[in-house]
Amino acid sequence: MALKVELFELPAHQFQVFWGASGSMWQSLWDRFLDIAGDNPLVLWTVGSYVYTSLVYWSIGLVYTLFDVSGRPAFLRRYKVQPGTNEPVDPGRLRAVIRQVLFNQFCTGVPLLFLMYYLLPVQTPATIRQLPTFVTVVWQLAVCVVIEEVLFYYSHRLLHDGRIYRYVHKRHHEWTAPIAITAMYAHPIENVLSNLLPIAVGVWTTGCHISVAWLWFTIAISNTLHVHSGYHLPLLPSPEQHDFHHLKFNQCYGVLGVLDWLHGTNEMFHRSKQSKRDYIMTTLEPVRETHPDQ
Repeated sequence: MALKVELFELPAHQFQVFWGASGSMWQSLWDRFLDIAGDNPLVLWTVGSYVYTSLVYWSIGLVYTLFDVSGRPAFLRRYKVQPGTNEPVDPGRLRAVIRQVLFNQFCTGVPLLFLMYYLLPVQTPATIRQLPTFVTVVWQLAVCVVIEEVLFYYSHRLLHDGRIYRYVHKRHHEWTAPIAITAMYAHPIENVLSNLLPIAVGVWTTGCHISVAWLWFTIAISNTLHVHSGYHLPLLPSPEQHDFHHLKFNQCYGVLGVLDWLHGTNEMFHRSKQSKRDYIMTTLEPVRETHPDQ
């Protein structure tokens, strides 16, 4: 009996040792970062978040943009969702996108970051320095994902209402074959209502640590860049649903697809060839070759 107990406790003990070491490693790295950047909560939540999210957006976005501008490496064309589009991307349209995105990031993003800071529980250098537990990170991210799905779906669908569409959301839909950095190419009202608030409300609701907020921002930003990229690449999120939305306008309003299923706003998509390609690729064979049009 004692032997059985020891055999059962051994893996649990080893996991606790491993997790404790891992936690210590992340805490040590976080402390080093704060020793350099400072632990002023206001500066980290505003300036820090602006710089960090801009770096995430443009580092990923510019890689995709280089693909679009140069057409190289040539083999990536096999992964195009809509072959023949943006090959190469029009320079004038590209400059207009960059100007609008930079405007949105600074003129709507920065004020919202200040608002986010003042709506959160009181922050101190001590609370900033103490990282949350793994379980806390997981449940807070889960809440953020659910809130984003709900707020993005309904705000996005509202923007497609015929009475306001041409005044606000039409700008984003100038691109029926989107490229990555068009993720934030939008009217400033749309950028606040449908891009920023669905992400920010989860942070307010959970009152999460800034490290969790930055992790959530990374997930949300990288996902929207991938699904707008026009490329369905191995091991990355499938862009098929959102690309279909840009192509057909009245389908696939959500992020996860749960509310589209509930409201029946993906029925046309599920009857399309694109739905058969809507999965994360685990091989190098392009989905258009696995599931050709004909």
